[in-house]
Amino acid sequence: MSQMTVSAPGPTLERMECMEVWGGNCGVDRAFRMPGLEVWIYSKPHGDSDAGGDVYYLSSCASGRITRMLLADVSGHGAEVSGLATALRDLMRRHVNHVNQSRFVERMNREFARLPSEGSFATALVATFFQPTRRLTVSNAGHPYPLLYDATQQSWSMIVEPEHSESELANMPFGLHDRTRYVQSQRVLSPGDMVLFYSDAVNESVDTAGNLLGVEGVLKTMSELGDTPPEELLHALRSKIAREGSDSRHDDDLTMLLCRATATGTTLRNNLLAPLRLLRPVTDNTVLRQTAPE
Repeated sequence: MSQMTVSAPGPTLERMECMEVWGGNCGVDRAFRMPGLEVWIYSKPHGDSDAGGDVYYLSSCASGRITRMLLADVSGHGAEVSGLATALRDLMRRHVNHVNQSRFVERMNREFARLPSEGSFATALVATFFQPTRRLTVSNAGHPYPLLYDATQQSWSMIVEPEHSESELANMPFGLHDRTRYVQSQRVLSPGDMVLFYSDAVNESVDTAGNLLGVEGVLKTMSELGDTPPEELLHALRSKIAREGSDSRHDDDLTMLLCRATATGTTLRNNLLAPLRLLRPVTDNTVLRQTAPE
């Protein structure tokens, strides 16, 4: 990474508590610290809307060892989006202490298929970080490929899911088919490694000639951002896209999530208190608002 890009400083890191779910579908610019991980989230609904169809969630388990991240682009507007976002939130709460995310993702798809909003679906990325092993597991439901930064190699690359049989229904958006199989990608993150999730408003941004940026373009842009500090990366990406063309499609929501592995671990106190926390309900700090009708 040869170039330094100066951007506005990012939000101050806040500590995420154990047994907590946070997120929503409103505009936000916040950052969180949890064992082994730092996470920055920026979301801006299209136009001047208070809420949009991009839904984001973070959760931390009873001891803090399990962090789950979700970014979904839900189709539709109004009560339709609100209902789907609520269903996602409820599933996050139920699975807050489950390190294996395969059942969580498949159940999420089945829940979408059962919802009364016929024809509604969502592309999504779901990731689970297990701090003791620093293992990140990623499931992709028809969403743009996330990007991985290798701190040792100082380079960005795409996280592409493992190959699967063409005869299988795999990695389709939630709600299209209740028997879809979701293939998981796994990475062990070393301190300094980063992963970027983003909604399609980023890769579908256009330059002055009307050309789509595309996932390859997002990858190239991140590589060009040089040694930009992680707390400034999301704002730097948005600013660079704006300078070189359109900020994003005018009728779409923009959401980006960046996580960075750290050397921190779970405290002895949190490990000792974990059994007691399991006896209480999950703290719900989500903010969901109904989007404007079409």
